[in-house]
Amino acid sequence: MASLFSARLQLLLLQAMGFLIGLIGQVARAFGSPKFGSMTTPPVTEPLLLLSGVQLAKLIRQRKVKCIDVIQAYINRIVDVNPLINGIVKYRFEAAKQEAHDIDKKLAEKLEDDATLEKKWPFLGVPLTVKEAFQLQGMPNSSGLVNRRNAISKRDATVVAYLKEAGAIPLGITNCSELCMWYESSNKVYGRSNNPYDLRHIVGGSSGGEGCTLAAACSVIGVGSDIGGSIRMPAFFNGIFGHKPSPGVVSNKGQFPVAHGAQELFQCTGPMCRYAEDLAPMLRVMAGPGIKKLKLDEKVHLKDLKFYWMEHDGGSFLMSKVDPELIQAQKKVVDHLENILGASVQHVKLKQMKYSFQLWVTMMSAKGPDGKEPMKFVDLLSDHGKPVSPLWELMKWCLGLSAHTIPAIGLALMESKIKYSPEKYQKFKAMKESLNKDLMEMLGDDGVFLYPSHPTVAPKHHVPLTRPFNFAYTGIFSALGLPVTQCPLGLDAKGLPLGIQVVATPFNDHLTLAVAQYLEKTFGGWVCPGKL
Repeated sequence: MASLFSARLQLLLLQAMGFLIGLIGQVARAFGSPKFGSMTTPPVTEPLLLLSGVQLAKLIRQRKVKCIDVIQAYINRIVDVNPLINGIVKYRFEAAKQEAHDIDKKLAEKLEDDATLEKKWPFLGVPLTVKEAFQLQGMPNSSGLVNRRNAISKRDATVVAYLKEAGAIPLGITNCSELCMWYESSNKVYGRSNNPYDLRHIVGGSSGGEGCTLAAACSVIGVGSDIGGSIRMPAFFNGIFGHKPSPGVVSNKGQFPVAHGAQELFQCTGPMCRYAEDLAPMLRVMAGPGIKKLKLDEKVHLKDLKFYWMEHDGGSFLMSKVDPELIQAQKKVVDHLENILGASVQHVKLKQMKYSFQLWVTMMSAKGPDGKEPMKFVDLLSDHGKPVSPLWELMKWCLGLSAHTIPAIGLALMESKIKYSPEKYQKFKAMKESLNKDLMEMLGDDGVFLYPSHPTVAPKHHVPLTRPFNFAYTGIFSALGLPVTQCPLGLDAKGLPLGIQVVATPFNDHLTLAVAQYLEKTFGGWVCPGKL
């Protein structure tokens, strides 16, 4: 009887949660939030903020601009803009200024020539921001979990250490979703981040604070992580570049949560930036010895590439329909590649894409090579604290008393419900292998696949609660272990960023990066928010 009552109570609470989520979504769509005098961040007026990381490093090395002037320009921009977007959640301005002065002092000694400096420090003096989920010495590392709000990093994550060794100067850490498992960056530690193109809209997740910080010109290069689109969705929603590398190229060491089971094979750390020319140099640094797996020095002749494209997933009932403006933007790219570049372009229909969410769930629930099960999300919620009861947290949330966000509570409640039976698991595993085989044969080592980064442009705050499965447009390529670059394609009629994913087969990252640079040159790349 008690178990029956508990089941009924859980069902009633889930129904109440569904009603509340629907209501929140309707209110968000109708009115939007928050209310600001201007819906965008102010335009950039400082020329130093409009240079790529590669260009800034060159000017600093050649002593044409002082490193302290670059760092101070970014600090000034952050002070002006970050209160609107809440992208950077902890500053390290004094340390950054001291590091800039040290670089200027070193350069004044003129002990090394430009070529030596470039080889040793390719990002000398370049401002950097880091997703809070990564360790940055002396900075918090909570991943938006209240129980971890006092966790301070004693060392740097591997990729952060590599970038600092390359001369980059961290300005601070950026916001993420609670435990990096939702596509709106909001949590009970730091609050919510806002989109610089329209503050009423989301920045994406989980690397959303990084996305909006870069888009608002509060940083020029950044570090993100991706297991379902956590680099690519924020890059898309904020109109910047983001690259999910081939698995196993860039170290994931030094971030929280730590992936377990098969997730270890598919979690990827990668670069996020405003300018495409920074992607490959960042990847070289971030990969460390793993760079040997890639072919970044190989010349890419775009005209000789084979391009394939799909405008939607085939009509899954779980996902929103793709916005007409996104389809139009993709077709402009296709038309240019075919008629201006003269490349081979083919429209394809991969029927397995319709089951993208199911294939991603199959990957996330798989055991690792060592037989280890993936860690349960509810156990992650208990980190640094007592065990969490999702049902109890839902009741507390309804009363405004929970320390967790509703997406986190919902995932904890539903994770056992979406775990497939052995029969269904084998069915979707076979389907994933079939899709992987089809893509490998189609793309080979000289093909790329163009696919929407998301079915809609950045939605208003809370609306993702009514469209929880839309992330599968990026998640599918995580499940397949393929390298992907998200590329901006200008703005829609309402001023929100458009974009597209460029996909290749494993270890052919150089192809997607080359296409990214071409698309930037052709379609304009990042557009400054607030620009008249």
